[in-house]
Amino acid sequence: MSGTSSPEAVKKLLENMQGDLRGLSLECRKKFPPVKEAAESGIIKVKTIAARNTDILAALKENSSEVVQPFLMGCGTKEPKITQLCLAAIQRLMSHEVVSEAAAGNIINMLWQLMENSLEELKLLQTVLVLLTTNTVVHDEALSKAIVLCFRLHFTKDNITNNTAAATVRQVVTVVFERVVAEDARYKDTIDQPVAVQGNSNRRSVSTLKPCAKDAYMLFQDLCQLVNADAPYWLVGMTEMTRTFGLELLESVLNDFPQVFLQHQEFSFLLKERVCPLVIKLFSPNIKFRQGSSTSSSPAPVEKPYFPICMRLLRVVSVLIKQFYSLLVTECEIFLSLLVKFLDADKPQWLRAVAVESIHRLCVQPQLLRSFCQSYDMKQHSTKVFRDIVNALGSFIQSLFLVPSTGNTSMTPNQTGGNASGNTGSAQTNPGVLGMGGGATVLPAFEYRGTWIPILNVTVQGSAKATYLEMLDKVEPPTIPEGYAMSVAFHCLLDLVRGITTMIEGELGEAETVGQTTTETSSLPVQSLEQQVLQSVSDQSEKELVSRAVWEEMVNACWCGLLAALSLLLDASTDEAATENILKAELTMAALCGRLGLVTSRDAFITAICKGSLPPHYALTVLNSTTAALSSKSYSIQGQNVQMISPSSESHQQVVAVGQPLALQPQGTVMLTSKNIQCMRTLLNLAHCHGAVLGTSWQLVLATLQHLVWILGLKPGVGGALKPGRAVEGPSTVLTTAVMTDLPVISNILSRLFESSQYLDDVSLHHLINALCSLSLEAMDMAYGNNKEPSLFAVAKLLETGLVNMHRIEILWRPLTGHLLEVCQHPNSRMREWGAEALTSLIKAGLTFSHDPPLSQNQRLQLLLLNPLKELSNISHPDIRIKQLECVLQILQSQGDSLGPGWPLVLGVMGAIRSDQGESLIRTAFQCLQLVVTDFLPTMPCTCLQIVVEVAGSFGLHNQELNISLTSIGLLWNISDYFFQRGEIIEKELNKEEAVLQKQAEEKGVMLNRPFHPASPFDCLWLCLYAKLGELCVDPRPAVRKSAGQTLFSTIGAHGTLLQHSTWHTVIWKVLFHLLDRVRESSTTADKEKIESGGGNILIHHSRDTAEKQWAETWVLTLAGVARIFNTRRYLLQPLGDFSQAWDVLLDHIQSAALSKNNEVSLAALKSFQEILQIVSPVRDSEKPDTPPAINVSVPVVVGTTTATSIGRSFMRTDSIGERIGRYNGSEPPVITDEIEDLNLWWAAWNSWYRIGSESTRPPITCDKLTFIPSQPFLTALIQIFPALYQHIKTGFSMDDLQKLGVILHGAVSVPISSDASPFILPSYTEAVLTSLQEAVLTALDVLQKAICVGSENMQIMYPAIFDQLLAFVEFSCKPPQYGQLETKHVANAKYNQFNAKHMFSHIAEWVALNYVPFAERSLEVVVDLYQKTACHKAVVTEKVLQNIIKTLRIPLSLKYSCPSESTWKLAVSSLLKVLSIGLPVARQHASSGKFDSMWPELANTFEDFLFTKSTPPDNLSIQEFQKNESIDVEVVQLISTEILPYANFIPKEFVGQIMTMLNKGSIHSQSSSFTEAEIDIRMREEFSKVCFETLLQFSFSNKVTTPQEGYISRMALSVLLKRSQDVLHRYIEDERLSGKCPLPRQQVTEIIFVLKAVSTLIDSLKKTQPENVDANTWAQVIALYPTLVECITCSSSEVCSALKEALVPFKDFMHPPASKVQNGES
Repeated sequence: MSGTSSPEAVKKLLENMQGDLRGLSLECRKKFPPVKEAAESGIIKVKTIAARNTDILAALKENSSEVVQPFLMGCGTKEPKITQLCLAAIQRLMSHEVVSEAAAGNIINMLWQLMENSLEELKLLQTVLVLLTTNTVVHDEALSKAIVLCFRLHFTKDNITNNTAAATVRQVVTVVFERVVAEDARYKDTIDQPVAVQGNSNRRSVSTLKPCAKDAYMLFQDLCQLVNADAPYWLVGMTEMTRTFGLELLESVLNDFPQVFLQHQEFSFLLKERVCPLVIKLFSPNIKFRQGSSTSSSPAPVEKPYFPICMRLLRVVSVLIKQFYSLLVTECEIFLSLLVKFLDADKPQWLRAVAVESIHRLCVQPQLLRSFCQSYDMKQHSTKVFRDIVNALGSFIQSLFLVPSTGNTSMTPNQTGGNASGNTGSAQTNPGVLGMGGGATVLPAFEYRGTWIPILNVTVQGSAKATYLEMLDKVEPPTIPEGYAMSVAFHCLLDLVRGITTMIEGELGEAETVGQTTTETSSLPVQSLEQQVLQSVSDQSEKELVSRAVWEEMVNACWCGLLAALSLLLDASTDEAATENILKAELTMAALCGRLGLVTSRDAFITAICKGSLPPHYALTVLNSTTAALSSKSYSIQGQNVQMISPSSESHQQVVAVGQPLALQPQGTVMLTSKNIQCMRTLLNLAHCHGAVLGTSWQLVLATLQHLVWILGLKPGVGGALKPGRAVEGPSTVLTTAVMTDLPVISNILSRLFESSQYLDDVSLHHLINALCSLSLEAMDMAYGNNKEPSLFAVAKLLETGLVNMHRIEILWRPLTGHLLEVCQHPNSRMREWGAEALTSLIKAGLTFSHDPPLSQNQRLQLLLLNPLKELSNISHPDIRIKQLECVLQILQSQGDSLGPGWPLVLGVMGAIRSDQGESLIRTAFQCLQLVVTDFLPTMPCTCLQIVVEVAGSFGLHNQELNISLTSIGLLWNISDYFFQRGEIIEKELNKEEAVLQKQAEEKGVMLNRPFHPASPFDCLWLCLYAKLGELCVDPRPAVRKSAGQTLFSTIGAHGTLLQHSTWHTVIWKVLFHLLDRVRESSTTADKEKIESGGGNILIHHSRDTAEKQWAETWVLTLAGVARIFNTRRYLLQPLGDFSQAWDVLLDHIQSAALSKNNEVSLAALKSFQEILQIVSPVRDSEKPDTPPAINVSVPVVVGTTTATSIGRSFMRTDSIGERIGRYNGSEPPVITDEIEDLNLWWAAWNSWYRIGSESTRPPITCDKLTFIPSQPFLTALIQIFPALYQHIKTGFSMDDLQKLGVILHGAVSVPISSDASPFILPSYTEAVLTSLQEAVLTALDVLQKAICVGSENMQIMYPAIFDQLLAFVEFSCKPPQYGQLETKHVANAKYNQFNAKHMFSHIAEWVALNYVPFAERSLEVVVDLYQKTACHKAVVTEKVLQNIIKTLRIPLSLKYSCPSESTWKLAVSSLLKVLSIGLPVARQHASSGKFDSMWPELANTFEDFLFTKSTPPDNLSIQEFQKNESIDVEVVQLISTEILPYANFIPKEFVGQIMTMLNKGSIHSQSSSFTEAEIDIRMREEFSKVCFETLLQFSFSNKVTTPQEGYISRMALSVLLKRSQDVLHRYIEDERLSGKCPLPRQQVTEIIFVLKAVSTLIDSLKKTQPENVDANTWAQVIALYPTLVECITCSSSEVCSALKEALVPFKDFMHPPASKVQNGES
């Protein structure tokens, strides 16, 4: 305004006015004088006003009617030039606002006239516009006239005028309403109460309205009238009007000035009463019209929908709904329903297009949609408008695909070629798709079942820029390009989704921040709507509750339609951007539903995305079931069923990957298109960003991802991340480069998806885990029964999820590990492997994670984490167990120091390995154990040590790998070492623990239950160790037994002193004796089958080649070990109370071992026997202490070191005995009884010894190859025990015992040797040496005899028994003892010495009798010695010992040369001579008692048998030898002559007679018929004969002949002798004569020579004898021989001749002259 009111402007105005008036007066000078005058007076007037007034403008306005008058008159001239000038001048006045109301009225009337005359139309319009816009002076009638004027100009013939007028009308209408707004603004402070509008009041009297408002009201009312083709009330003078223009005006007013209508009730009334009915009325043709009905039968042509009106009506409706929805709720319901109807397929295309555009306008206004929902959908009996809109869009889109749009085909060529009708052709036969641009479609488009619809770029996101609603100039319906409606509908959907979700999520966000109320509690899954509502009542305001209900209703109303449409579009989309948008919409809807807890709808959207990700018709149960559930609710949209359209089979997408479906029987391959991959990425996105609201739909999401991952061939790698890998079987996955570059990204997103699970709340996390578990279960089901590659997706992802949620692992650990454990049991190895991988990785990660509080303070968590590791032990698959053990190993290496209470679990895992589980498993487990024993014993709680012992023991028992068993025994030794070193600490800790347990047990009222209970906990630990080693000592493998045995005894030996005294009782009975029992049992039942090799190519020594022999070794070790303990720890054991029982048991074991049919065992048993009797010191030779064997020592020798051979480390013992005894915390040191004095023990030992001896030496009843015969060393050892044993029992040793002993000694000596062993035991055949056994036997007897010697009288009666025993042995020289029925061969007979050994042993017999000669001879010497000492002993005399000796000696003497060894008879002779020299005097002494009566005949027989033996000397006997032997015979005769014959008075007669006969026999050796047995020995014992003769003669002819009988004997003997000689000579002469020249046999010649020698000897003897002793008859017989001798002279043999010469020579003594008869008679 300032521009027009400034002084310059005013001055200029005045000038211009004057100029205008001057111009006017000039123009009108000629033709129109009145005008000229008026103009001139006007000039004066203006000048006057200017001169008189300071405020010129106001003055001008006051006088405006006059000022304007000249110009009005000028216009009246109707002269164009003048008119133009006037109008310009008037406009100038108007623009300076110097026109009053009256003037304005005049101007308008003038303009009306011009209009009616059609003059200066444009100028008119301009003038009206200026008049109305510059000020508000024009009112009421004037205003209406001005407006009518403009309308009238609008309908002229001139186009320009028309258009200008239209524009002017629009502007004027706007001005009218702007005035109302300004007026309201002026009066806004003074609000007057509006008067209620009567429904029927006259519409013209709107009394309550202010002026401007009234004008506007009247104008709007008339516009409605006009559109309705009624007469206007206010716009008087209207001639014509078009509906289209009216509707446009209505629309612009409604659109531009909503506040007017909303603020003024009158206007609102107009809307309701006039506008809405009008619109509804005008819509009717569109509603009734059906496209395609025949035109001929149609009613009036008016009824056809008219594009311009229809389009404008829709615009009006849009405005009404947008701006006045709140006023027109009911009306809007009708409008919206109409809109929905217009989308029907039978409506014209253009109508559908504009309807869609209108709907689009609504869709971009989410608040409006919200209102619809609240006003209709949520009211009970109302139309579900919002739902209908969405569903209508859906069915609209479907209809576009299903009904090819008619009439439009001309515009765009039908891209589908010939396929339009039979739209089922596959992608390949679709030239439109793949052809044209070398395979790429240029246009983005939708394609479905052959219908191809391009996507046009119709609008910018979020704004509804319409195309056809703006075509206000078109009268004919436009042709809609193909794809336009689809594109708009598509955008409607997108905008709808975007709007709703943004709005709701925004409000949700506000609500959450305001209330800070999370209504889900972590323990409950997402609840249904009602529950959530109930739950949140408490802490949410009413308002929020209402909002929530609205949000849910909105979603519920729209999701079905949206989903149907979007799924279809997704399937049809061939454009990446479109697909992206669709997916985004589905994703946002899914997320929204999730946030609102609407499970069904959420799952439906997710299912759609999932289906899009997979190839068409892909069989995936989860999805199919969901879809089925959805399709069963078919959503009705205006009576039409909206089906969930299943994806079309043909794909027009670029195939980017070919892979195998994840199915039980994969049928061929499936193809993934780029769209599938796009969907997959959306799915990942959804899961990643909205995981928290997915709840149960994780199932769908993950199942789909699993299948995609499978088809793409992604395989899990470390930590569960998926990496591209090749498929293992079947046609391998084919990937294009496009997808190859995508794979790392996808796998990355996949990993990130699960990483983001750490941000989920607990409930959502549980949903995720549950989903993964059930997915995994499906994969497991699928992998059953085949070894195909399983799907490891779920397992891998469980692992990933677990790893990232380590900070709250407790809440998911149980379901997670529980499931993984099931996976680990799966028969499919790959599946198992991954289950185990996942489980072990989680456990390791869990243990290394820095929890808060740390694990060391949260034992429960630690045990929870370790528990699944233990559970794995219940699975038998070795690959799983390997994984488990590797995990344990790694845990030990990384966490070993901090396992604490987890140790029992970890150790349990190692201990759970069974022997049948394969070597590698056992090896790995053992590695863990070794690590534990070497590094972690000090760090673990002492209560676990027992478990360590158990586990180490169990490895010893595994029979897979010998080295492991042996090493584990080594570990047990190391453990024992550790116990020993840390004894005090362990003991303290265990006692503390024990106290706690004891207390707990008492509280519960139960007994404390643990093995070896009464012993202290530390002792129990030792006992467990011993028990374990004990078990190992009876392992089936010999090496293990050996090692375990050595370790057990070394441990007890080295560390046993730590045990409490009472515990030794348990050690003895529960450990050692129990072990002995088991070993004994196993040994006796062991197999005797030969073992070929020791596994692999180890050769087995023959001494160990049967199980029995191997067990024997064990038995030996065990027994020796126990015995050693009994020996070295006797000072501990004896005070125990039941020592004697233990002693008996031990003896029993020794006995059964000694009697076992195994040389090794039996011998060892005896060694143990010796040890416990402390006959030998229990130390190895190399380490013997310098004390003598401890026989009489009260405390045993302390052994310096005990070496554990199995481990190879020496273990130093430093404690003295005193300390050792003092260590037992009894009140006083145990009393050490002098064990040697404990007679009961010794007698028990004697009884055992006796049983062993009698059993082992008793000959077998039957004999065969397998007969067991005790070995020599065994027997030797057995006998060697006796002397020592005897020392302790001699006081009570009775005759009975001696008898028993004798049986054993005799038996022992009789046992033969195995022919294999004989070369080692037998002396070479020439040496006369005793075997050690024989020496032992003699020693035993020696000990006895010495004891008897110094013993009491009652012991001396044992002498005879000892003699008997020795004599029995003497007999062996000639009669080796028989051992049962056993066939033995005697190799020691001197006669066979020449035989070579080989020849000897090739004999069949298995057994060789010993050379008993040396033994018998030694025994004989002992007999002689003993007899010399004891000859006069009463018992010896009484028991006829001498007779027995003679009787025994008679055997070798009678055998003489037949003796096995010639030394025997020689010794026998000398012994006999010695014995007799002592014994005969004794015998004579006791002659009267008759005790020796029976001895004499025995003695006589003995002489007889020896001197005239039946055996012949060997052929190789030399002369010297012979003479030596003869001299022995002579000695015997001399003994007779000195010791016997002189004492004939004391000697029985018969005996003397026998002696005489014998001497007689010896005096001549000849062979005569009187001798029945031919004598073989031809050699002549001349010396012997001589001595015999001499003795015979000496006693025969001596004066001392006391009895006539004696003389008779000798005489008879002589005559017999002579007679025999005579016979021999006679026979010889006869034979000599008969034989002629032939020499006689050598034998006969020898005989004759002998006789001749005897004759000469006889004569010699006779001469030497006293003459009175010789009978005359004898001489006569001698002389009678002479002639016979002479006859022999003729013999031819020179030997005979020389002998004859010797025989004849003595006869010279008979050659003296014959004496007188008297003399002869005297003599």
